[in-house]
Amino acid sequence: MIPLAEPVLGELEARYLTECVDSGYVSSVGPFVDRFEQEFATAVGAAFAVACASGTAALHVALRLAGAGPGGLVAVSDFTFIASANAAAYTGADILLVDSEPDTWCMNTELLHDEVVRRANVGERLPDVVEVVHVLGHPAAIEPLLELRRRFGVRIVEDAAEALGASWRTGRVFSRQVGTVGDLGCYSFNGNKIITTGGGGMIVTDDARLAAAARHLTTQAKVTGEHYVHDTVGYNYRLTNLAAAVGLAQLERLPELLRAKRAIADRYRAGLGGLPMSPPPAAAWAAPSFWLSSVLLEASGQDPGAVVAALADDGVGARRLWPPLHRQRPYRSAERLGGAVADGLFRRGLSLPSSAGLTLADQQRVVAALASLLGAVPAERGTAP
Repeated sequence: MIPLAEPVLGELEARYLTECVDSGYVSSVGPFVDRFEQEFATAVGAAFAVACASGTAALHVALRLAGAGPGGLVAVSDFTFIASANAAAYTGADILLVDSEPDTWCMNTELLHDEVVRRANVGERLPDVVEVVHVLGHPAAIEPLLELRRRFGVRIVEDAAEALGASWRTGRVFSRQVGTVGDLGCYSFNGNKIITTGGGGMIVTDDARLAAAARHLTTQAKVTGEHYVHDTVGYNYRLTNLAAAVGLAQLERLPELLRAKRAIADRYRAGLGGLPMSPPPAAAWAAPSFWLSSVLLEASGQDPGAVVAALADDGVGARRLWPPLHRQRPYRSAERLGGAVADGLFRRGLSLPSSAGLTLADQQRVVAALASLLGAVPAERGTAP
């Protein structure tokens, strides 16, 4: 079976883990945690980094620090993995779901910008925080959100869980990496992400006060120098030294992992060119990381679920895209802007095998399997393209 996304681990990870075990520091205190934070901040171009137990934990703390809470409103991308909205819900804030724009599949930030301006003009409720997701490794168009921050004080939390290494090619954010432009940025190191710690996450910021507060909250809000004294409700969200050892080794390999992901996307773009599907998004102003190379079926009524099942029978691990959050039970009653684009992405989309270690022969096998299936897979009745 060709997997959808698996980690690339080797001798360096094993060596760092052995050093970690030999040192006796295996929990949330140890030199690998400090090194991983420092080197990660340098790698993405941020001033500070705080390691967390998961990407969701990172988002939860970042949103709380950005001002999300009971009585507040957080604008969240509608088309994303549910953890993005869950992290906002943990704070007690209300959620405004924002549709995608068709070219990148990320939040339609122009739509949100215009809605916030309209609300401001008529005295309606504004979001306190925007959590913008860089979907599947593609940067979102963030400049409209920077304008909302300038004009109305809306804070920006970047969910870069899937997009480590992606950047912008133009504008005010030229050459900046995703996660470093908002007030806080968050990343995931789950086993299928571009780099992994087995499970973990990171908060980055250029604000020393926010970084200190994040470190405080993720360590149960324990007062430094005091004996079991805690000054607010905190969380057991720190990354272990064991996980950080793996993360540091992975970080040293980040350039090669990104090259592999981008080469895979290029090969899919070339190999699938004659098939009835659109290639992975790649706006001219963006340098995506292509965490998962994902496509949209173009044949009318073609069912991606049937394609995924047929590919599995052929030994290829593909996956459907997420249902939009407005169709998930916990968020069906959430306020939303649009939703038709997100619905269309779910109806038509699937992710293809994208492991950094994917061989050329296996990728050719994926393309060949798709070519043989697309004219023969049964369509889902009544499904629009």
